[in-house]
Parts: sequence; structure tokens; C-alpha cells
Amino acid sequence: MTQTIIFDTDPGIDDAMALLFAHALPNIDLYGITTVFGNATIDDGTKNACYLRDRFGINAIIAKGADKPLVRPPVGPTTIVHGEHGLGYVEAPADTAINLDPRPAYQFLCEEVKRRSGEITIVAVGPLTNLALALQHDPEITQHVKQVVIMGGAFGLDGNCGNVAPFAEANIHDDPHAADLVFTADWPVVIVGLDVTHKAFFSGEYLDALRDSAGETGQFIHDISRFYLEFYSNKVGLNGCHVHDPSAIAYVADPSLFGTRSGPVRVVCDGPLTGMTVQKVDARRYSDDEFSDHRAQQVCVSVDDQRLLKLYQDSINRLA
Repeated sequence: MTQTIIFDTDPGIDDAMALLFAHALPNIDLYGITTVFGNATIDDGTKNACYLRDRFGINAIIAKGADKPLVRPPVGPTTIVHGEHGLGYVEAPADTAINLDPRPAYQFLCEEVKRRSGEITIVAVGPLTNLALALQHDPEITQHVKQVVIMGGAFGLDGNCGNVAPFAEANIHDDPHAADLVFTADWPVVIVGLDVTHKAFFSGEYLDALRDSAGETGQFIHDISRFYLEFYSNKVGLNGCHVHDPSAIAYVADPSLFGTRSGPVRVVCDGPLTGMTVQKVDARRYSDDEFSDHRAQQVCVSVDDQRLLKLYQDSINRLA
């Protein structure tokens, strides 16, 4: 069964890997792309999205989104991980055509999800500002979306607590207030966090093989990964990179790759734990309880990493 998605993204090296994955999968219809600040500035990220769409023939509408968080001061683009403009050593040409839907991302999300009620899954792999703005603009969007799949958060399984702070993952840390709004809204959310993305790994050898087997797309993924792998090598001593954003696409394509647990999720919005994600997994009601009245959401807790890697490789090879 084909899954229609709007991809909310801050391109981003692994965002580009995920975008091409969605484009390649036969059971995903990549209907729209909404951009947000995060790995790059909103202008660079939007330019990158337009470049990827045009270079690889992706038939998707692009809408430009938020350039800053709802409340907290911006932390700035993640240049140490993704390079000056978001795609490592690759830069979108200066003459890239910026052809956009005239609506801001939050309005695009609201109107398209309601127009195609029950059909669209939102896959969000950056800060969740656009989704929070959509909820504020039209709360009824929750009754029309099929599902929301998010790459973000960390719940402490196997020591996976954070990557930009001791207890916070980058996408949630960039806009914790937005994330808390999204997780507590009355719509079905699946959270694909560090607990599973750190268990899947694109090794240097895997990316070399992809370059050799997947034509122009494989070469491009290999090219943008050079900067990413240098960061991983220098920072954590690994020859490769974790499979972050593509894991959210993998969940949509094949949920059986993942095991999940259910319970309401909240986000710490200030202090030294800013960006920390917490899930209540017991059924007990407490005298001081700001979890139990909110909808239970699904958090991924396990992954068949070898099947995921094969699915990615087979899909990208299909584009060759």
C-alpha cells in the first residue's frame, strides 16, 4: 500500500539521504517537502531542498517554513556536523531555482492534510516548529492527518540519552516547546529516536559500495557523506555514521522493522535538562501528573538494523 508523505526537513546531510530514500521507495509517494531551520539556515535548507528536487527529478511541492524556534533563542545551524551550507563539501549552485509554494509551511501542512483527509503522513526530521505552528493555526489538523513520524528524542535505552546535550537530542533541543506541543497533541505520533538510530550504522565500506552500485545517486550520497564521516571520525572515533533521518522514512515504508512501546511523552522546556524527552509507560495516575491526560504515543525501542540497511541499499540502487 502506498504511503503519501509530507517530509518536514532541515537539509542536512542525513536529511538528503532520507529524502532520496523516500524518492526511491516504490511504496512512498513524496507529495510535499516543508523546510525548517536546524542543520542549516532556513535559506540554505530551502535552497538545498530545491536543488535536490531538481537534480534528482523529485516530483514534490516545496514550502518554506520557520526560521527560528517558538520561544527559546536559536542555537544556530549545525555547521560542525553538516558543513557551512548543510550538505558538507557539496554546495547547491548559486543559480538553483527557488520554486516554492506561496504558502508558509504551517499553512501548507494544514490545508493539504485537510484537503486529503486521512491520507497524509507527516514525516518530520528537524526541529518541530512547523508542526507546532500548524497546530496553533488550525488545531483540527489532528483529526485529518494519518500519522506523524518523527526523527528526534532519546529515551535512555542502552545509554542513548542525547547527542547535543547530556539529556537532549538535537531536533528536540532546537525547539523543545514545539516538540512538547507536537507530542501532546491528539494525533498519532511515532518517535524514531536515538534509541534506535544509534543501532543502525552506515559504515565507510557500506557507503563505498553504494557509490559503486547506485549510479549518480550513490555517488552523491557518498560525496555529501565525506564531511559527515570526518565529524564522526574526529568526534566519536567511528568510520561511518548513524542512520538518523533515513530511519524515519524506513518506519513509514516498513513498520515491522521496529519495535515500539506506548505512553504519553513530554519534553523538558527549560533548565539544564532542556530538550529531554520522557515517556510515561505505566498506567498509574499520580496526584501530580502532567502525563496521563495526554494521548499515548509510540516510541521506537528496537530495530532490525540489517534489514533496514538492505532496504536502503536496494532502494537507492533502484534509482541507478
